[in-house]
Amino acid sequence: MVSLAQVNWTKLLDIRTGMHIVALVVMGLPLLLGLSAAVGKATKKRLSAQAAMLLRKGIFYIGTLIIVLTILHQLEFKMGALLGAAGIVGIAVGFASQTSVSNIISGLFLISERPFEVGDLIRVGDTTGTVMSIDLMSVKLKTFDNQFVRLPNETLIKTQVNNLTHFPIRRLDVHVGVAYKEDVAKVKRILAEIGSENPFCLDEPEPIILLQNFGDSALEFLFAVWSTKADYLQLKKTIRQEIKERFDAERVEIPFPHRTLYTGLATEPFPIRIVSSGTTLPAVNGRPSKSRKTGN
Repeated sequence: MVSLAQVNWTKLLDIRTGMHIVALVVMGLPLLLGLSAAVGKATKKRLSAQAAMLLRKGIFYIGTLIIVLTILHQLEFKMGALLGAAGIVGIAVGFASQTSVSNIISGLFLISERPFEVGDLIRVGDTTGTVMSIDLMSVKLKTFDNQFVRLPNETLIKTQVNNLTHFPIRRLDVHVGVAYKEDVAKVKRILAEIGSENPFCLDEPEPIILLQNFGDSALEFLFAVWSTKADYLQLKKTIRQEIKERFDAERVEIPFPHRTLYTGLATEPFPIRIVSSGTTLPAVNGRPSKSRKTGN
């Protein structure tokens, strides 16, 4: 076993050795921080954000390990005992932390496979957020409502991950319903004009306008428009409002859901009587009823 007794603490009383140790700590750590930051800045344009972050962390951790080993060497610490103890501790930790080892291995797969990078917008289950960092143990996300989410790497390996910003452009599918009485050609023309006039909608690829389905209450159209990934949210915010405003201006009806009640052949149809506002109806359960104003 390794103990502090194996360290020659009397070396700290030696002025030369003590100054070396102080210099390593006081000057070495700030130099490591500066070096890692400088390397990250120099490689920012050549490497991805994730690769630059890993390079910075690698330089700092390796440099810190070298400083610690140098200090132990100054104190005449026997490295052989340290390596032997590290092997025994490593075996014990390996059995005790199988989940952590699984996360580390999964993190290596994520870093090598690169299904997403720092800055990408991903969706995992019900969680959607921007990738802040990809570490050996977990991936950190920042959600739209500014929450911090930590996802274990093992979970990401086993779960479907949607990278929403992997490609430079994205498609927004807007489902539009109009009344059966409306002219299909007119609806398509209005949607095409909305797509061409919206500043966030791309002309190429051109919007897709399809009569997709005959719904229960409406003709259902698919209006698929494209935008750059940077303008996607702006397109999503504006396009639906523009559709509503143009349909109102062009008198195109967006119908409410319609329901038909059928009681079967055993009973007669429900009686319907239209009365004017303010007319008193016959009593129901001994209480007079007052009519409500009806629409056309």
